[in-house]
Amino acid sequence: METDFQPGDSLDDSGQDKTNSAEPAKLHRGYQEKGILAAAVHAHLVGARAAGIDCEQLLREANINPASSAAADARIGREQVARLLRKLWDQLADESGGYLARTWEPGTFAMMGHAVLDCPNLRRALLRSGRFVRMVSDDLHIKLVEDGEEARLVFHHGNKKQLPNQNFVESLSVIWLRFFSWLIDRTILLERVHLAFPPPDYDEEYNDMFPCRLYFHQQETALVFNTRYLHMPLVRDPQQLSEFLSRAPECLLTQYKSDNSFTGRIRRMLQSHNSIENLSLDDVAERLFTSPQTLRRRLKDEGNSWQDIKDSVRRDMAMYQLKQQETAVAEIAERLGFSEPSAFNRAFKKWTGLAPGAYREKFRT
Repeated sequence: METDFQPGDSLDDSGQDKTNSAEPAKLHRGYQEKGILAAAVHAHLVGARAAGIDCEQLLREANINPASSAAADARIGREQVARLLRKLWDQLADESGGYLARTWEPGTFAMMGHAVLDCPNLRRALLRSGRFVRMVSDDLHIKLVEDGEEARLVFHHGNKKQLPNQNFVESLSVIWLRFFSWLIDRTILLERVHLAFPPPDYDEEYNDMFPCRLYFHQQETALVFNTRYLHMPLVRDPQQLSEFLSRAPECLLTQYKSDNSFTGRIRRMLQSHNSIENLSLDDVAERLFTSPQTLRRRLKDEGNSWQDIKDSVRRDMAMYQLKQQETAVAEIAERLGFSEPSAFNRAFKKWTGLAPGAYREKFRT
């Protein structure tokens, strides 16, 4: 059902939260040293260049050497990137970085944050953020679409200025993901991400931006996640929000919580296999150096179960193979560990509302 228009902590091997969840994400030491690929940072300056900003001078003012940052493998520290973004917003008086037809005056994102804070749950907050964006933008729309057990947060930029806008749309989706994860104090684990663009030159950054399956050349840019997150309450208060915003954009340059949860690790493990029929909970527990009983308990603490995670990965793999490949339905069912095609048909219809054959036919027309 399409709705109306209504942006880490880490876990140790025992699964225990090691940071204060009321604070923005803390960077892992190694990741902090690595920084952000300079190509991604330069891509974000397209709007500034179009507005006539001297970007080399802007880089120097942020303590970034323009020459060295032009190297193919150059990386820029997150503190420098945050300083650069603040200077960019100040010079343009535009938090969109010059991409939007109607500028986002400084404080626009903060106003959106305060506008959603009293929403009872994530669904209402995302819907309200979409309405807010529509009120302050002429060429940007963010909408929430629910389809069975899946939710899609869709980002559409009309791009009236006709600028290369891939980095802008990607950055917005990352900001929404991280900010709303912070609001519910839970990492929103993505099923997959659709991108209405080709892979960029800085595609190695995608593992940090979107730790899930990525599909390029899609009709829309969308974050796809389970609808169960939509019921989760917002747990932040105005004081916490003010503290969070005072540290922006640094607190949005990394994930709210690094996805080192058991849920995240299991999803990555399952996604790395083209065929998952032979992977059992015991197998996964052994690979994670824990017992099946402990793993079940940890997953329950994270609000998940082995079956939920396995079904989520199965659904993603099935939808991809039905849309993108000519694999027979019976073979897909076997790869995904179903005892017989009829069991797969029933599960797929529950997930999407369509039988596998009808789903494939829908995307062929």
